[in-house]
Amino acid sequence: MVTSKDEKTQPKQETKLGGNRAALFVYATEALENMAFISNAVSLVTYFYGYMNFSLTKSANTLTNFLGTSFLLALFGGFITDTYLSRFKTIVLFGSIELVGYALLAVQAHFDQLRPAPCGGAARQMNQCETADSSQNTILFAGLYLVAFGTSGIKAALPALGADQFDGKDPKEAAQLSSFFNWFLFSLTVGSIIGCTFLVWISTNVGWQWSFGMCTVAVLFAVVFVSMGKSLYRNYVPKGSPIVRILQVFVAAIRNRHLPTPEMADELHEVLDKEAGLQIEILQRTDQFRFLDRAAILTTSRFSGSSPSITPGPWRLCTVTQVEETKILLRMLPIILSTVFMNTCLAQLLTFSIQQSTTMDPHLFGFKMPGPSLPVIPLIFMFILIPLYDRVFVPIARKLTGVPTGIRLLQRIGVGLVLSAISMAIAGIMETRRKSVAVKHNMVDSIEPLPMSVLWLGFQYAIFGAADMFSLVGLLEFFYAESSAGMRSLSTAISWCSVAFGYFLSTVVVDVVNKVSGGWLASNNLNRDKLNYFYWLLSGLSVVNFGVYLLCAHWYRYKKDEANQEKEISDADTKGKRKFEMEKF
Repeated sequence: MVTSKDEKTQPKQETKLGGNRAALFVYATEALENMAFISNAVSLVTYFYGYMNFSLTKSANTLTNFLGTSFLLALFGGFITDTYLSRFKTIVLFGSIELVGYALLAVQAHFDQLRPAPCGGAARQMNQCETADSSQNTILFAGLYLVAFGTSGIKAALPALGADQFDGKDPKEAAQLSSFFNWFLFSLTVGSIIGCTFLVWISTNVGWQWSFGMCTVAVLFAVVFVSMGKSLYRNYVPKGSPIVRILQVFVAAIRNRHLPTPEMADELHEVLDKEAGLQIEILQRTDQFRFLDRAAILTTSRFSGSSPSITPGPWRLCTVTQVEETKILLRMLPIILSTVFMNTCLAQLLTFSIQQSTTMDPHLFGFKMPGPSLPVIPLIFMFILIPLYDRVFVPIARKLTGVPTGIRLLQRIGVGLVLSAISMAIAGIMETRRKSVAVKHNMVDSIEPLPMSVLWLGFQYAIFGAADMFSLVGLLEFFYAESSAGMRSLSTAISWCSVAFGYFLSTVVVDVVNKVSGGWLASNNLNRDKLNYFYWLLSGLSVVNFGVYLLCAHWYRYKKDEANQEKEISDADTKGKRKFEMEKF
């Protein structure tokens, strides 16, 4: 009876781990951390320009460099997570580092002597503002890049931790896994809305020291919330460096470069004993990058048919799964590179579009809307669209296509790229109209707001919000679903790299356009700049980029593991039986 009772209670013990209850703590953590990060992403350009006395171009480039570093360092966070620490420990460690960064920024904002003297409008127009000295810059950049380093680890580990709570191979949990990424974006959106409104209002009307202080408190609570769910998490145990495994494949393939590649997958090395715990999943051989298959060639034939006395080491012989893990990463690279330019366009909405808003009438229905709060417009659209997408569109599309996610992930990313090109074209139209209003009212050199509502900029923001909903979640889910279990944090970090490279590319594009065009964006006065030409240039390049993406997506082959292989065989058998019965009939 005791044994029977234990057997009955054991499954109940397991059901407490993972699932939506554990994911709730991930959602709360993401909302709080992103609330702090986004509030600064949309408003720091005004802090650099108005409080640190940076020029308009330097303010934009400093922000994009900070944001780019934040996302690029996610690679390091992903490496640490997959190699040494659990995803939970990574989040706690890097969250603590981010907290210190915000605290340092709050201290600088509080003490006037840690910042340059305020600069008036006339002095700014004549470029006579006092610049920050080396010690002031040191404090600023130390705080900024502690925040960048801290948020990078969270961005790499948190989505993977949440997705780990659902078993993609379980039919019941597969749909929940896809929904997780939609609701993860929803929690990110909720945090962003609060950051773009409440925290931006604090920085604008109360003081930057209070805004940075609130960010510190938000990150503190984020760490507390993720810690509260520790007993509910399904924790993935790191099993070695994915980078080392990838290098082993290349080294082994080069060493075996003179050997003929076997045609049959059975002739390649694989560890099939799952009970030994040596393989988390078995990946099927694919026909792309066949050169790498040489890393899995068994070389026992060199010993006249007998097994060698010494088993080849991992730098001479790899498994098919290890080879396919490397192939997956190589196939992903063109996809991630072809989505970089979309984030270059996003960078303009966080820099130049924010500056546009400061020249326009901020009053909406009797309320004065701060310029940095403008991104709340696409966030509100996303707040409405995400539940509709997950609860209405996906179920309908799933019935029509048979795909668990409604449409394939690469198709979802492509929709986002198209919408981003449209957003930039509309941004150019809105800027043309804004400049015409400045000329019409003889306010080209005026520092007074134009008689044109800031709400006109909402069109470009709204369309880009829809683009972000399709592409960002599509990338996160694509890289998590397609990567092997041993490198999912690193793969999630790679998806954030698209954002990083987009911000870095923005800095390059702005500098190159200024030099080639003779100064479209160099006058420090948007009414005299040719920002509309710049937006249209980005729209045209986005169309070209989408064409490149279509080629990359057509070339890509989705991964096949044992579960998918068995499902395909079962589906093929079912179709074969139906065809036989129809022919018999």
